[in-house]
Amino acid sequence: MQFALTASALALAAALPGVAQAQEAAAQDDQSTPADSEEVVVTGLRAGLQNSINTKKNETSIVEAISAEDIGKLPDVSIAESIARLPGLAAQRVNGRAQVISIRGLAPDFTTTLLNGRPQASSGDNRAVEFDQYPSELLSSVVIYKTPDAAISGMGLSGTADLRTVRPLAFGKRAIALNIRGEKTEGSRLNDDVRNWGGRASVSYIDQFANDTLGIALGYAHLDSPSQNRHFKAYGYESFGGVSPTTVQPASAADALLLNGQEVFATSRLNRRDAVIGILEWQPSPMVHSTLDLYYSKFHQEETTRGAQWFSNGWADGATFTNVTTEDRGGTLIATSGVLNRGVPIIRNDFNKRDDEIFSAGWNNEFQMDDRTRFIADLSYSKNKRKEQILETYAGYGRGTGGVTPATPDVGRSFDTIAFEVPDDGFPTYSEGLNYADAAQVSLGDRAAWGGWGHDGAIRFPDVEESIYAIDLKLDHSFDGLLSKLTGGINFTHREKSKRVDDFDLFLKNGRQQVLVDQADLVAPTSLGFTGFGNVLSVDLEQALDKYWNRAPILDANYFDKNWDIEEELLTGFIRADFKAGPVRGNLGVQVVEQRQSSTGVVINGLEPGQPIVPVLRTDGESYTDVLPSLNVIWELGGGHRLRFAASKTMARPRMDEMRANVTPGFNSLVCSGQPCVPGQVVNPWSASGGNPNLKPWRADAVDVAYEWYVNPTTYFSIAGFYKKLHSYIYQRTDTFDFSGIPLPTTASAIPAGVVISPIGQITLPANGTGGTIKGVEFSGAFDFGTIISPLKGLGVIGSLSLTESDLNPADNGQEVRIPGLSGRIYNITGYYENGGFQARASYRYRSAFKGEVVQLFATRGYTEILADRQVDAQIGYTFENGPLNGFGVLFQVNNLTDSPYRTRLGLDTGGTHTADGSSLLETYEKYGRQFLLGFNYRF
Repeated sequence: MQFALTASALALAAALPGVAQAQEAAAQDDQSTPADSEEVVVTGLRAGLQNSINTKKNETSIVEAISAEDIGKLPDVSIAESIARLPGLAAQRVNGRAQVISIRGLAPDFTTTLLNGRPQASSGDNRAVEFDQYPSELLSSVVIYKTPDAAISGMGLSGTADLRTVRPLAFGKRAIALNIRGEKTEGSRLNDDVRNWGGRASVSYIDQFANDTLGIALGYAHLDSPSQNRHFKAYGYESFGGVSPTTVQPASAADALLLNGQEVFATSRLNRRDAVIGILEWQPSPMVHSTLDLYYSKFHQEETTRGAQWFSNGWADGATFTNVTTEDRGGTLIATSGVLNRGVPIIRNDFNKRDDEIFSAGWNNEFQMDDRTRFIADLSYSKNKRKEQILETYAGYGRGTGGVTPATPDVGRSFDTIAFEVPDDGFPTYSEGLNYADAAQVSLGDRAAWGGWGHDGAIRFPDVEESIYAIDLKLDHSFDGLLSKLTGGINFTHREKSKRVDDFDLFLKNGRQQVLVDQADLVAPTSLGFTGFGNVLSVDLEQALDKYWNRAPILDANYFDKNWDIEEELLTGFIRADFKAGPVRGNLGVQVVEQRQSSTGVVINGLEPGQPIVPVLRTDGESYTDVLPSLNVIWELGGGHRLRFAASKTMARPRMDEMRANVTPGFNSLVCSGQPCVPGQVVNPWSASGGNPNLKPWRADAVDVAYEWYVNPTTYFSIAGFYKKLHSYIYQRTDTFDFSGIPLPTTASAIPAGVVISPIGQITLPANGTGGTIKGVEFSGAFDFGTIISPLKGLGVIGSLSLTESDLNPADNGQEVRIPGLSGRIYNITGYYENGGFQARASYRYRSAFKGEVVQLFATRGYTEILADRQVDAQIGYTFENGPLNGFGVLFQVNNLTDSPYRTRLGLDTGGTHTADGSSLLETYEKYGRQFLLGFNYRF
């Protein structure tokens, strides 16, 4: 389905029970619209735009939305791409695709995601729903609540995203839509054995039976989408002039910062998804209305990565740098080119897989007890299973007897001379001396500096499961007068989530002897020519893995710390009063939320050198009560002008991984080496890190104000301001912990006799802090030029600008720390033209730098500073509006039109290497290429 993008409320007649009232009000608004508005031809994009604007005028909460302009049309590769264009919303690109969404400068975990008003299980490690799991072809609309509605349970601290499917009885007619599209990524294949073309297809069917008392909607969407990633990462910048007088030449460059390590990878992905929906709606009489919703999707991803990584470190391998040229960047001397001598590239062949399975079911029953009273019962269930494989292997030029160890550090390691040029922004350029695609010279095995990594590869199997079931009961009664409706109800939600990561080191067979790869296990070499490096050996790991490597489980503290279980139960009671007095209307409500949380983890006793870790099972938790009042008011000023005001208390549950009950202790047996210890003296050698199952939610008071001017059905302007005062947030804090239950390790014998070893030590864990604000202003609007100048009929623009700032500093030591997800500036603009079946549009979105959550080493989640992101998409199409081809359309799209790079910087917050003027240095630089799509759709 093609979506119209607006800074407005949800627009589809076919949404949820209760939308009929909004439709009726919208129809009344249309009757009061000036006569000249009839000149607006409400087809295509503008039809969705007008629906959205009408709904915004009647939605009591402050919302943003996208709505389908028709069945079976799709402008964006995922629903996340469309949502990211709304005011105050921003997407984080993961592997080139918009995946998770931040609302008003807060991380994705602060957003609650619903499907038809029901909570959805997340396929991620925490609470954030990955929107690319939901095909937009099967959704009729999405509404983003920025201010709470007391009648909807589980509202997020930053906002709530409600994904909605069609309601066949409200749709009111039979429709069949077919959609097929081919797609290709720009250029040739990065890896020869992974194609760079694919396609997608969908079919939707809506119909009504039994005198329009029974409705059915069925949909199926298939995705087979390739993506490619040219990747560079800098490990750090360092000065090596102090190693020796000849390490860096010429001498004038001795103090310059040089790259101390880097990696260059070419990644190819295949993303396959099959999704189905089924909606059965039954309304035998005005007194009974029942709807059953089913959704299922299965997502499979394969990721092939090949490339090279190497240290360019003056402290490793006796490396030297010659012919170094420098330039001043921000007051600091930076090496921009030169030659690395004695470099040892490690050739990487990696293969990752991921499978997601999502199932959601909901059954809504509405009973009209009399002409004023209605009872609603809603049952729902949502489950997600995610299984992954993360595989990496190592190879290098040369072949030796034995393996790389601290005692034999150079077995099979060939030293190379590599010329380099490092720009301020963009891919570096390299020129190596050896042929790393030569199968007669490149052998498998560890080649790392400093005696090696101790293994020849690694394979990890993250496994995440989450399930949610909920029951929601509501009763409402309508009145005459100031109080127009009173609604009350109760909601019970039960959530369980578990994470397991099985880790294995890979060791080459035959005692880790370096081995050449058989020709039958090779594919065509992979080019790293985008950095000038040349070709590297490419191994078919699916075929070769068990042939060359043995597995050994990794049972270290990190393994146990990544495994946990969380259970939550929320009981929410609410009451909401709707009121209307002349030009003023709105609602006032309150929720009372009882929360119980529990986590099962382990105290990880792994202090004995060479001895197995002894995990001790631990279960802990807490319960809390929150009272959350909310107020939404609209004041009609006349002439399409209005003011909005909203005030509320909001909350967000803690991240799942922060609630884990795991504790990892450490013992400093050298506590007396830096101080004189005497008998009777008390020392505190214990320390630990872990999670906190007693965390309280994030809590905030929020105020919103907005001015809106609705000029005509397809033109409006809005300015909105918001302010959130956080009373509770979560940060890393160091506190005391009693280690009495953990036995002293044998290394404690290094502490002199008679010295008292206290069981009280320090633990670093997530904790609740207080104080801080987030505030911002949002400008948005849509302008249809044809309503002002007739010759420009069909030409229009939609845009928004969001400015956000925060003084929240979640750190224990006073160091400046940015909260995740906060971009100070976000703007979007879409220009469109449609006339007589022809349609064209181009969209641009910008997001300033922010702290984002990514997958890092050892399959753990961590933060990185993502630099400003720019995205341009365009499309052109034509739909026949009459004749034998009526309803048939063709569409051509180009996504990522400017091939916008993904970039991160070294360090977090105020950390990392900086130039003298405080500027940061580039860490990651990736380019994904343009994506071309050609498709056809037919509706009848």
